[in-house]
Amino acid sequence: MLDADSHTWSMRKSKANWFRIVAVLAWAVGLAKWLGNIRRWKNPVTTVLVHVLYLVLVWYPDLVMPTGFLYVVLIGVWYYRFRPRIPAGMDIRLSQAETVDPDEIDEEFDTIPSSKPPEIIRARYDRLRILAGRVQTVLGDFATQGERVQALVSWRDPRATKLFIGVCLAITLILYVVPPKMVAVALGFYYLRHPMFRDPMPPASLNFFRRLPSLSDRLM
Repeated sequence: MLDADSHTWSMRKSKANWFRIVAVLAWAVGLAKWLGNIRRWKNPVTTVLVHVLYLVLVWYPDLVMPTGFLYVVLIGVWYYRFRPRIPAGMDIRLSQAETVDPDEIDEEFDTIPSSKPPEIIRARYDRLRILAGRVQTVLGDFATQGERVQALVSWRDPRATKLFIGVCLAITLILYVVPPKMVAVALGFYYLRHPMFRDPMPPASLNFFRRLPSLSDRLM
């Protein structure tokens, strides 16, 4: 159990790695929630300040990088108060050793090939198939989204491809005529517009993307 580099299958280690990934991505979830609160105008003062900051960064793009690094510095200074006070060691909670099932521990120490009775091996195999089925579903969803992106220009749906090409042509003309700073300001203010100016239904672009064809309907 203390061999962190072991590559043998372990349900406990899989759970531990999953929660490690969730913890790493927690900052992205927090940022998304913060942006959501800004868009919903939960704190009007903060939203107005974000508008002002966005205008400054768009009008003076050379301040984007210094502002980003300054933000990283402020984050580091803020987390100084939460720095570890004791030497690092084995973490039972991080390793999911507190809530581990006895059968999972027995499976982790089992030899290869297995020395357990067929009934236990069958139960573990069924459990592994359930977990692999969930992974398979997630991989299929990723593949579907990628195929929908490819379908924008592959003419699998001629009407969708014509619409996409027409929109790209219009965007090209707009970006050629209108200054980029004005386009960035318009897009930013449109994204941060007040909820009273929004339609409660999903945006048309998302509905259009979800209707694009994929290869999932051709799988057996």
